[in-house]
Amino acid sequence: MSTELELKYGCNPNQKPSRIYINKGSLPIEVLNGKPGYINFLDAFNGWQLVKELKAATGMPSAASFKHVSPAGAAVGEPLSDVLHQIFFTTQKDLSPIACAYARARGADRMSSFGDWISLSDRCDITMARLIEKEVSDGIIAPDYDADALELLKAKRKGGYNIVRIDRDYIPEPLETKQVYGISFEQGRNELNIDSDMLSNIVTANKNLPESAVRDLIISLITLKYTQSNSVCYAYDGQAIGIGAGQQSRIHCTRLAGGKADNFFLRQHPKVLSLPFLDSIPRANRDNTIDVYISSDYEDVIGDNVWNNNFKTQPEPFNADEKKAFLSTMSGVSLGSDAFFPFSDNIDRAARSGVSYIAQPGGSIRDDLVIAACDKYNIAMAFTGVRLFHH
Repeated sequence: MSTELELKYGCNPNQKPSRIYINKGSLPIEVLNGKPGYINFLDAFNGWQLVKELKAATGMPSAASFKHVSPAGAAVGEPLSDVLHQIFFTTQKDLSPIACAYARARGADRMSSFGDWISLSDRCDITMARLIEKEVSDGIIAPDYDADALELLKAKRKGGYNIVRIDRDYIPEPLETKQVYGISFEQGRNELNIDSDMLSNIVTANKNLPESAVRDLIISLITLKYTQSNSVCYAYDGQAIGIGAGQQSRIHCTRLAGGKADNFFLRQHPKVLSLPFLDSIPRANRDNTIDVYISSDYEDVIGDNVWNNNFKTQPEPFNADEKKAFLSTMSGVSLGSDAFFPFSDNIDRAARSGVSYIAQPGGSIRDDLVIAACDKYNIAMAFTGVRLFHH
């Protein structure tokens, strides 16, 4: 392994020269195929840290789908239900745990995951490779690859698919640096260990945190640790289902992530599951059409080409009252926030998306109002005492 790797260019084609390098030892990665770029490696290294920590915290194979240095989804390898197989477009029923983790990570927000970078905690096997084969993706990082999986992936994108192997035993230096405007910044790496002990300070009247909620809150918090701040993450059934990244306002994070969580559930509505798609419709077109069907007033787009080109017959309208009624049945969702909630409006919005459990640092001068709002909705909330900003 070498100490540096020359890249085609930086964030943009005009930013040359570009490279990644290490000051001590050798780079802990090996490029097995393709030519990953600057942003690819930013996604790869952030994603690898996320899944490595998620595996350590849960003991389960973990995967992340990254776009523009924030996760579009992250998950552990819980088995998929028949409904999840349908909404994730997984035709294989014999998925390995690592493939289940990626199907969940990709399926959290399939539109945002279009052209993603994949990060895996475990070896990439053939069921995982077959899953990737059908998706639009820029590349993958994993600690190893089965020979048949590697052969299949090398044929993707006309032989140019980016495949990176990382040394799972690599430990970075305790200090990290970066430059902005020619000025160097240095800080200690965020080596905070996120586990169930962080959820022990439950400040609400409801103090019930079942094991499933503990798992989902840990998934949420570790995901936030590698999401551009401000950020909020909704998690359910072993996966992130809504991530709001890089917003200047906390309530905008909560709304953005809540809207994505709502879409995740609405994709499971019988009307959506039974949409009469043409057999020839590409996967990405199907995702886009479902998003329009869920998020728009159907009557506003009747006759639009989105329907004429994608459906065998015109589907029934999916009105706001039906959506609201369906979402009102959702509960058991976990919510993490990378910093405290300054106002109780965040709790009001979270409750609309079925949130039953919250983890946040606490420390706002309005903590009492936030706690009171949780008590109003019978939400159990833990104060972690730890901020998770990431920039």
